Order: sequence, then C-alpha cells, then structure tokens
Amino acid sequence: MRSRISITIALTASAALALTGCASGGADSSESNSEQGFKVAAFTSGNQTPVGAWWVKATEAQATQSGWDMTMIQGDFDFQKMNPAVESAIGQGVDVVIDGYTDFASIGSICTAAQDAGVPIFAIDSGTEPSDCFAVNMITDQELIVDQTTGALGDALGGLDGKNIMIIGHDPHAGIRKRAALAEEVFRAAGANVVGGGIQKVTSPATGRIEALALVADYLSANPGGLDGVWVGWDDAALGAVQAIEEAGTSTRVVAVDASAEALRAIESGGAFLATAVQPWPEINARLMKAVLAYEEDGTLPTENYIEFPTVLATRENAADITPTDELP
Repeated sequence: MRSRISITIALTASAALALTGCASGGADSSESNSEQGFKVAAFTSGNQTPVGAWWVKATEAQATQSGWDMTMIQGDFDFQKMNPAVESAIGQGVDVVIDGYTDFASIGSICTAAQDAGVPIFAIDSGTEPSDCFAVNMITDQELIVDQTTGALGDALGGLDGKNIMIIGHDPHAGIRKRAALAEEVFRAAGANVVGGGIQKVTSPATGRIEALALVADYLSANPGGLDGVWVGWDDAALGAVQAIEEAGTSTRVVAVDASAEALRAIESGGAFLATAVQPWPEINARLMKAVLAYEEDGTLPTENYIEFPTVLATRENAADITPTDELP
C-alpha cells in the first residue's frame, strides 16, 4: 500500500496544474461563442443514482449561472438510448460536451462523433484509466480508496493474515470493478482467505442490497462464525451485508465506498459497518466546471487528460461531520 500523505500532496498539485494549459483554437472559439452563445451537450448514464442525480442538478445550475445553451441527456444506464441522442446533439453543433458518471468503454460512438466534430469532452468519473476520448477525465483515486478501506478492516481485525474476507463487486461500473480487483490483490497479498474463490459479483445496482444480503447470509449459514470481514464496492450493497451480519449475530466487520446517509448512520452506531470512503464529488465537479469555463473563455484545454483526486475515510469518529453523498446540496 502506498503512502497516503505523499499521494494526497501529489494529486492535489497535479489537479491544480492540469487546469492551466495550452490554448486550442481559442480565437475561433471565442468568436463563435460571442456570436451564438456557448452551446453545451451534457450527458450521464447514472442519473438514477444519488450522485448522478445530484450531478445533473449541479450541472444545470452551472449552465444557468454561466448562460450556457445546454442540452442535458439522461441515459438511465441505457447506452443504446443515450449514445445516439448525444451524437445527434453533437451533430447539431455544440462547443463542448460534458460527461458525468459513464465509462468511456461504453461511449465509443460518442467519442468518435466528438473527435470528428473537433469538440472536446470534459468528464467526471468516466473510466479509471487515461483515454484520448476526453480533454480531461477527473476521478477519485481508486488505489487510495482501497488503501483506506482495507487498512481500516485490517486494523479492526488485528491484521488480515488468515482472515476470511468476502469481496462484493459489480463489474459494469468501472470504478467498482477496478477497486474490487485492487482490494482482492491487497487481501491475497496480506494472507487473507478470499471466500468464494474471488469477487462475488452483484448483477444490478438496483438489487445490490438484496443480492449482498443473500450472499452474506448464505455464507454465514453454511459457515457460522466463519466470516471476519466484508469489503463492498459501494454503500447500498454494504448495507445488505450489514443486515445479514446483524441477523446472524456475528462480529463480522464491513467497509465500503460512497458515504451515503444511511451508511454514515450505521457507522456512527458502532455496529458491523466500520468505515466508508468519501469521494469529494462537489470539489471535483467544481474543478471540472472551472476547466470548461476556461475553455469557453479562450479555448484553453487542460494539460493533463486524466486527474485523480484523494478521498477521505468516514469512521465512527468523523461520520457525523461528513455530508452524505445522497444529500449533497
């Protein structure tokens, strides 16, 4: 695991530097904007999640404040519906595209349409590795999330060596997929037994809580007292795991990611839910909008197209001070 202090300093510096860069077509862009207004196509596939719904409102508020002529396309996890709508908006003429909470692997046709039209895409949480699809993609640091959550679990269990750990993930979500894989590497390297032979995969976020409850309940029924910890890629599924543990009356501990209101309350109660990683979406989105505004002003593009931001860990000690991700203003 990496040094948490050094990476936080490095990533913060990187984020600041990346928002000042070279100009790309600045004069033509400024002339077009002054005559026709700044046209934006914004889209997200994750608008049914609390963070995705918040992002839609935050981006619409930014558009109103800045006087953008913006079309917001909400995909409801249906890329076959969303992608053609975004491509159509690009074809009708826009200055910029803003992408919230998708995965570049699922929007290849949008990337091609934007590149063909010479329109940059500014993205938040849209894949976990650099991609030429974007002028910039701003995400949270998945390695740091895993360092924080696995570290908290190891501390609570007195070490991970020989402990039985269940990992619950969801492959279609790029961030969950990557952090679950990283967590598995950490647990195996520490000598833990990853039960079930590998990551237990939930099929749908909509049923994640029920699926996770069943996974943990079934394992505990077959192995009473044989589960030390559960690592879950997001809070809602983690709450299902917590329910199964409490119903079984075991001392199993759970860690997750998201900092939802219900998860924070569960952590404050001192029960099975030990900790959750907090992803600072308002701060990240503010940086993203700052980059879009710089491009609107004079065509300036970020110098880096992939920026990771540090996270913090919500525990019983600080959970009351965290703004839940499903209650963001």
